[in-house]
Amino acid sequence: MIIDIHGHYTTAPPALEAWRKRQVAALGSPSDAPDPAELAITDDELHASIADNQLRFMRERGIDVTIFSPRASFMAHHIGDFQVSSTWAAICNELCFRVSRLFPRMFVPAAMLPQSPGVDPATCLPELRRCVEHYGNVAINLNPDPSGGHWTSPPLTDRHWYPIYEAMVEYDIPAMIHVSTSCNPAFHTTGAHYINADTTAFMQLIQGDLFRDFPTLRFVIPHGGGAAPYHWGRYRGLAQEMKKPVLEEHLLHNVFFDTCVYHQPGIDLLANVIPVDNILFASEMIGAVRGIDPRTGHHYDDTRRYVDGNAALTAADRYKIYEGNARRVYPRINAMLPASH
Repeated sequence: MIIDIHGHYTTAPPALEAWRKRQVAALGSPSDAPDPAELAITDDELHASIADNQLRFMRERGIDVTIFSPRASFMAHHIGDFQVSSTWAAICNELCFRVSRLFPRMFVPAAMLPQSPGVDPATCLPELRRCVEHYGNVAINLNPDPSGGHWTSPPLTDRHWYPIYEAMVEYDIPAMIHVSTSCNPAFHTTGAHYINADTTAFMQLIQGDLFRDFPTLRFVIPHGGGAAPYHWGRYRGLAQEMKKPVLEEHLLHNVFFDTCVYHQPGIDLLANVIPVDNILFASEMIGAVRGIDPRTGHHYDDTRRYVDGNAALTAADRYKIYEGNARRVYPRINAMLPASH
């Protein structure tokens, strides 16, 4: 079985974006804000939005299951206040849940949180609990920078975030550390802000001792871990200077990386540097890079080709990357998906 742990609902029916535009337009006049009940999307529309998009690519690429969350760039936690974010998160999470009901055992929901700059993360707990308890969500996306590129929140190791971590441990769910749209013109959203955030989160975790307080907490750092694998020697050296344990002991019981790296040399380096037990298959499809690589004739985000193309990986290694590690890091999927081994 091949489990893609990083999928976003990027092909939602146009009515969703139209409703969001009305919500944003009403920020200065809350009485003009649209009612969520005004957003009417039928099951047929949801089915059509998936069938010739994510589902078609999954079948073509041999992907069996996608862990599916709202579109990352749509989270836009910097827009409006907590109430705006809360309403928007509830709508987006419900749509992903409905997709999972239409395509059972093919799409498994993960939740966005109603984060808002400067607001206590504990305000996210009602939505988190609703998504886990009522929608069967197996993970959350956690934005370390709700300000959208200005980095006004404390580091991920700060007690500011502990309410979220306590709930994650209670439900035994991981968080993918994933920022949203950049509103800072210095940082392109997918080309800079996403990779910056991955790298920043990894360095924050090195500097702290978060996993002493939460030994079972699990994070997935997407997009191959940003710069971390490429600069592994730098991070080993910095940890050593800070008198931290070696990275394998300090972080790798709790921190994992996905395969959203869009060329063969990148995947080869990831697999050479990071232990195979810490690599989970993902494509971010349909996401940041949708085009076809003229050098190969294949889509950049067809990441299975790169994993299969790495001759150093054994069959056992590939099982871990494609399925085994996902079952361990996202244990709630085990009740939904029959074991293939």
